Amino acid sequence: MATKASDLFIQCLEEEGCEYIFGVPGEENLDMLDSLSRSTKIKLILTRHEQGAGFMAATYGRHTGKTGVCMATLGPGATNFVTAAAYAQLGGMPILMVTGQKPIKKSKQGRFQILEVVEMMKPITKFTHQLASADNIPSRVREAYRLAEEEKPGATHIEFPEDVADEHTDSKPLKRSLARRPEAEDKAVRAAVKMIEDAKSPILVIGAGGNRKQTGRMLLQFIEKTGIPFVTTQLGKGVIDECHPKFLGCAALSAGDFVHRSIEHADLIINVGHDVIEKPPFFMRNGGTPVIHVSSKTAEVDPVYFPQVEVIGDIANAIWKMQKDIVPSGRWNFDFMLKARKAEVAHTESLEGDMRFPIFPPHLVREIRRAMPADGIICLDNGVYKIWFARNYPARQQNTVLLDNALATMGAGLPSAMASAMVYPDRKVMAICGDGGFMMNSQEMETAVRLGLNITVLILNDSSYGMIRWKQANMGFKDWGLTYGNPDFVKYAESYGAKGHRVESAEHLTKLLKECLDTPGVHLIDCPVDYSENDQILNKDIKTLSKEIS
Repeated sequence: MATKASDLFIQCLEEEGCEYIFGVPGEENLDMLDSLSRSTKIKLILTRHEQGAGFMAATYGRHTGKTGVCMATLGPGATNFVTAAAYAQLGGMPILMVTGQKPIKKSKQGRFQILEVVEMMKPITKFTHQLASADNIPSRVREAYRLAEEEKPGATHIEFPEDVADEHTDSKPLKRSLARRPEAEDKAVRAAVKMIEDAKSPILVIGAGGNRKQTGRMLLQFIEKTGIPFVTTQLGKGVIDECHPKFLGCAALSAGDFVHRSIEHADLIINVGHDVIEKPPFFMRNGGTPVIHVSSKTAEVDPVYFPQVEVIGDIANAIWKMQKDIVPSGRWNFDFMLKARKAEVAHTESLEGDMRFPIFPPHLVREIRRAMPADGIICLDNGVYKIWFARNYPARQQNTVLLDNALATMGAGLPSAMASAMVYPDRKVMAICGDGGFMMNSQEMETAVRLGLNITVLILNDSSYGMIRWKQANMGFKDWGLTYGNPDFVKYAESYGAKGHRVESAEHLTKLLKECLDTPGVHLIDCPVDYSENDQILNKDIKTLSKEIS
């Protein structure tokens, strides 16, 4: 018997292993919604805004490596997906967005709500397609999934018109294909290993592309065998336990930090999983430090990045081959790098005991690290606090510090924490948001409560767009145009059925963190924060102290 197109679409998603569809359906999705209501394998997660649905789908993809699926209607529903599409595309998170559309074969409504959604999605996705026939559903869904998950993972989109959804077809779902990434070429591996063996002070830089489970295992084995120290970019945090004695720090600032001094002192940089989406922790120059590029894709050469050796293929396999081949050199010397790291740790420790109120950022980071278990997940929204956490918060495991150093969008922290709690219901999860970022998707508090999630939402309250205000001050401009009022966040949380708390002192912060993390349900903590020394510490003190290392 022929199958209804919308039923076939859901069957194809089931064949791909889809667990959730996040979204806000509209009338153009009703056939698909009806088909979804009969699925025993896929759960609908109804959100309060399409952007939140997209962020949740992307975070699901980030954690699992499997495509997160989200749905919206045409027009404004589809446009609300644009930020989430860019978030996933730039951040390397596999998602499939499904949007509805008016009938395409016989329309009686003129151009009401109709946009060229496929054209709109082209610049920010790996694949976008309008379904014009029910017969093509299996191949288009399979292709969307394949491309979403292929390195570098990213966003895909399918437009599903309502008249096509109501068609019938004899087509059947396609099975998932087995795809193995190509191995790195042996001569390239040998060339890279020889460069490392001949170096005096090599260093590993771990970027976004290295943030894969198997790659982390291979990198740890490489570091344990060679003793070569490592730094990370923001999206490389947690690939290896940052309490490892060879960890030199995270490149949270653009330049002038202790970690940059270590990189500058190296005579060879092994750059693993480099992604141009992140501001690089070093710039190459003619005659400068040579670079080995280890990645699944060849280097994008520009005036400040032109590596001398490229090891291209599956990164985990490439590092494994290099680890097997390399003979540690007795000439390697890492004294300066370890000294720089020791100086950074000492500087951080000198700040984090400050018990002032409103809360001092270094103290906040320390207390959250103490409160969270090794496998606990913090999900950062976007703001100046991201620098403090990237620098000072040691990530113990992969994907336990979710920050966005790609699109760097506000509003993703809460939905990201919600998806994390769904993927890992037995782990502690905390969203850390500025007051500005929180309010951009704060309506998803209702979704979190309705789903019965266990999350803590920490709001850093300075009644302003603090990151931009900080930059405004750095540029010598008048403090203007970036402050606002906030609701009573405790009452706001309670209005959704969550539990609201307000920090009253540094000692109280410690108590509240433990209470909220140990008590089931959705908790919100309103935490006043003191950013007054950001400029002095991050732009002046750190640069001065790091320069003094010799």
